[in-house]
Amino acid sequence: MPDRSLDDWLKLLQSRHPVEIDLGLERVGQVAARLAIGAVAAKVVTVAGTNGKGSCVRTFEQLALSQGLRVATYSSPHLVRYNERIRIQGREVDDGQLCAAFAQIEAVQGNVSLTYFEVGTLAALLIMANSALDLAVLEVGLGGRYDAVNIIDGDLAVITPIAIDHAAWLGDSRELIAIEKAGIARAGRPLVCCDSEPPLSLRENLDTLRARPFYINEHFQGDCVGDLLHARFTLPSGATKQFCDLPIPALPLPSVLAAIQGMLILGYDVDSIALANTLSQLHLAGRYQRMQLANRLLILDVAHNPAAAAFLAKKLVAEKRRVIAVVAIMADKDAVGFARALRGAVSHWCLGDLAGNVRALPAVELARILDTLGCSYGCAQTLEDAFDQAVDMAENDDIIMVCGSFFTLAAIGNHIGRQDEL
Repeated sequence: MPDRSLDDWLKLLQSRHPVEIDLGLERVGQVAARLAIGAVAAKVVTVAGTNGKGSCVRTFEQLALSQGLRVATYSSPHLVRYNERIRIQGREVDDGQLCAAFAQIEAVQGNVSLTYFEVGTLAALLIMANSALDLAVLEVGLGGRYDAVNIIDGDLAVITPIAIDHAAWLGDSRELIAIEKAGIARAGRPLVCCDSEPPLSLRENLDTLRARPFYINEHFQGDCVGDLLHARFTLPSGATKQFCDLPIPALPLPSVLAAIQGMLILGYDVDSIALANTLSQLHLAGRYQRMQLANRLLILDVAHNPAAAAFLAKKLVAEKRRVIAVVAIMADKDAVGFARALRGAVSHWCLGDLAGNVRALPAVELARILDTLGCSYGCAQTLEDAFDQAVDMAENDDIIMVCGSFFTLAAIGNHIGRQDEL
């Protein structure tokens, strides 16, 4: 078997399967059976949803670490390094662990064709199964019911806010998409939902699947009073547990609350002092990430659909400063809805093409959308040029905001030499 670097493996995996997305559990389940993957952890959480999944996973991780638990997480996509997808004890796995897992999979795969994501999921499960874990938190890549992660029966499932995204695979309404998300539920096992307006189809499917749902604003909730958070959660016994005067986390509150509720359901005793300390330090690269650059505030956010853009816009408006946006978005996203959601928060848009990315919407097409919306914008040849224009244009009190996709943030991080901070 040839020695391959991680880069060699990733290029090979991307080239092997005829399509990037091929939903279904039969192929990946067949290879998983050949690998005889044991229990990945004493307890397993699966997380699905449209927005806020990564924030929920990170919160679970940090809460577990604060309790001295041995924890691993699997998430996607990555910003800079593939290794970001699998973390053990808060640290990315190394190249050697990934290459060894890929080699194990190849040795038993035979003629079964797997997607890049499916191989990555199996690699994560292999690594976790050999890591003596108390808790594993697995983020669903796309949908839920037919996503590779769903070959694992979670002790707890979480569904974060649902919005329209990946409509070609999941459906063009929240009702249809919710059915796919509900597929991670298991009969008799708890499921936490932090969508404040869950589609009726979600509730109906969870009932049909005989899951035990815990809904935000019904079973748990958080209220911000000034600069402090007051929260209430339901314990498995039906009793409630309250926390007062907590710091407001930097990550989306519904996702954070869902993770706290989940830890309580799993039987972990969440201490108020440890919780306050965790929330005060909670962060995740690319989620309203603040940086200083040449005496200017730089905000990076991976928002790439209308719902996420609306959430981002609300936070930007609260800054009460002029915002110059550097944006590139993928062609399969709702660029019109995305731009419309951000329109009131952005003073000027700087656009440029993502070089070498065939999935990206050409800057001139995004410019046409902004033109119809009456937005102020400029169009550079490359995204990097657009960012430089934004820096030149911005004054000290302005915000330079980069958003639109993981690819967008990675490109700018590389451009400014700050990729290690992503």
